[in-house]
Amino acid sequence: MRRLRWKLIWLFFISAALAALTSVGLAYLASVLYYSGRLPFARMFLLLQDMFGIWPIVWVVGVILFIVYVLILSMRQIRYIERIGHSVQQLSLGQLDYEVPVRTRDELGQLAASINRMAAQLKSSMEEERQAVQAKQELVTNVSHDLRTPLTSIKGYLQYIHENRYKDEVELMYYADIAYEKAQRLDRMVNDLFEYTRVAYGQMKLHRVHIDLMELLGQLCTELRLLVTEAGMEISLDGPRGSGAGSNTEGRVLVSADGDKLVRVFENLIANAVQYGKDGRRIDLRLREEGGMAVVQVVNYGEPIPISDLPLIFDRFQRVDKSRSDRTGGTGLGLAIARNIVELHGGTIDASSDATETCFTVRLPLPG
Repeated sequence: MRRLRWKLIWLFFISAALAALTSVGLAYLASVLYYSGRLPFARMFLLLQDMFGIWPIVWVVGVILFIVYVLILSMRQIRYIERIGHSVQQLSLGQLDYEVPVRTRDELGQLAASINRMAAQLKSSMEEERQAVQAKQELVTNVSHDLRTPLTSIKGYLQYIHENRYKDEVELMYYADIAYEKAQRLDRMVNDLFEYTRVAYGQMKLHRVHIDLMELLGQLCTELRLLVTEAGMEISLDGPRGSGAGSNTEGRVLVSADGDKLVRVFENLIANAVQYGKDGRRIDLRLREEGGMAVVQVVNYGEPIPISDLPLIFDRFQRVDKSRSDRTGGTGLGLAIARNIVELHGGTIDASSDATETCFTVRLPLPG
């Protein structure tokens, strides 16, 4: 890399050499012209030469020429420094798209590149801040909308009961059951929102232990079998039958994870499969090891997810069914919570869907 200080040293040497050569050449030329009688102001030149001598005149002319040469040879660097200063001024005024051209490989070029990186990082930070503010606004809006609907229903039915506007005991119990169902939904929404904010804003701490995914998924299948059966569906688990990386005994796939958090992930995925895959009548859980990762797939065979919705399904408050009906959709936070928990474990989650099946794939790192 060409250092700026060496450039300046060479600039001074070259300027001094040029000034010396030019001043000596001019003195020689002046002498020739003087003795040939062609030098204008011959009397003044003779007077100066008699007063100071030829060499002091050469030194004075050389110093002047040295300053002139330094200014001329450094003009490019001076203009570049002015360009950098102008760029910094534009950045200070909020023009973050303004880019400083990197013309050299010395300290000035490094400074220009650093300013460009700073501008890009500042622009990125401002964009992230803008998105965060927008996300908070959307969060408040969506939460207000989702909480207001069941709360309005609860107030309405309790008002009926309070004002004795029911015909008989049967209608009273009917109103009370609806109010209780809405209250349960409200409780689930508040819990989901609380858990989402904990995960999304880094307030959730993991308590990692070695967990056998095959055993965890098997227990979930047993616990959720009633829910699946009531939906008219079946659930099955297919896992490894031999040992491999990360598994110490036959049929075991061990990961370092927080068991409670992983249970929440797979509960959400299975509940989603029950909600939207009833037409397929079946949910398949598949577990395998691949490339140093434990891979879990939750597959249903119901109606496929539209291609336009597929990239957005892990966003908060995103529902495949756009209506906010109690019966067609949950809080819209389940998949967002699942993604955040998986990413907190250093894994990934994605989804694919076609006319045959809809598959949610979770990848978790195996212990080294």
